[in-house]
Amino acid sequence: MSVSVDIAGLPPERIDFAISPLGELGMALHALSEPGHHPGLHGWATATSSALKPDLADRLTEADFLWRTTFSDVFLPFAGLKDPAAAPGTTLAEDLDLLDRLDDEEFVSAALEFTCSSMYTAGGPSPLVDAALRSRALDLAAARGPKQLDFTHRLLTNPGAVRLWLRRLFEDCDEAFFADTWRRVRVQLASDARHKQDLLRRRGLAEALHAVSPALTLDEDGRRIRADKLAEGHTTAVDPAVGAGLTAVPSTFGWPHLLVLHAPGWRPVIHYPVSAVELPSPASVPLLQQRLEALAHPMRMRLCRFLARTPYTTGELADVLGITAPEVSRHLGVLKKAGLLTTRRRGRYVLHQLDTTVVARLGSDFLEGVLR
Repeated sequence: MSVSVDIAGLPPERIDFAISPLGELGMALHALSEPGHHPGLHGWATATSSALKPDLADRLTEADFLWRTTFSDVFLPFAGLKDPAAAPGTTLAEDLDLLDRLDDEEFVSAALEFTCSSMYTAGGPSPLVDAALRSRALDLAAARGPKQLDFTHRLLTNPGAVRLWLRRLFEDCDEAFFADTWRRVRVQLASDARHKQDLLRRRGLAEALHAVSPALTLDEDGRRIRADKLAEGHTTAVDPAVGAGLTAVPSTFGWPHLLVLHAPGWRPVIHYPVSAVELPSPASVPLLQQRLEALAHPMRMRLCRFLARTPYTTGELADVLGITAPEVSRHLGVLKKAGLLTTRRRGRYVLHQLDTTVVARLGSDFLEGVLR
């Protein structure tokens, strides 16, 4: 499974690395509402949350579904403007001005991603003007809870008032904590963006993408970028209706999330976490699935019970398990292909052992895979 971006015919100068204050505010708000996703940010989240005034804390709770589970595209508004030269602002105020430039339909569709994610790639009219989609959005919001239903009703009834409310909320966040946070992280983000842009210029897109994340790959023909995710999606960076372009935006708050904006009518954006050397890259989704399937077989589970303790030969395993050596070999082959075994030769014997380091990471690999 993957989200792909068609870049066939995209001029190299239309691939840009840029920092976004509003995008970073969105990731910071997500980290505040879901600290379990970001164990490295517990100290920051605790200190920031405890310092919030009660009124602001209540308003953030009221709107947290915009960033808790589904990261709304309202945080990257430049990509929705029908202006190929549009780019993130240099300040939060500039980014909020870009958000104001989205028309009501674009704003409503982006703000309702938390309930209408199944319609994300459908395109077409928004719930603001389509009665059937409006009813569907309200039904989905009602299933999420009364808070979500009230917000959705207000958004569809008076989007202008909600837009003003949301801008004031973001401005109050800036005054309360984000201005200081942005001053602290923007230098690192700008440095990362410059480094990736220079890498793109000197060594090509494939190298730049790999530096962004091992989950990003460029097809052999150079016509499509794929993001390894537990989701299916497709977009194009060469849509003449919105202008050609692909933007990559770094985030210090993003890990382990790798986000790909692929809404119809918007230019694609890759929102990626700035790499941390202490955090190993998770296995790809296909490899993770292969490893879980390899361990799901009862006989291979029994094999692992022995192989986790000490190295065994094929013959020894056949004896202790009461099966034939060819059967053991087949099971060992599956485990080895999944990267779960190490082997070494001792004279004329080949010894197999479970790679406990890889197995120990399966839980975190799975979690990072579903959160990515």
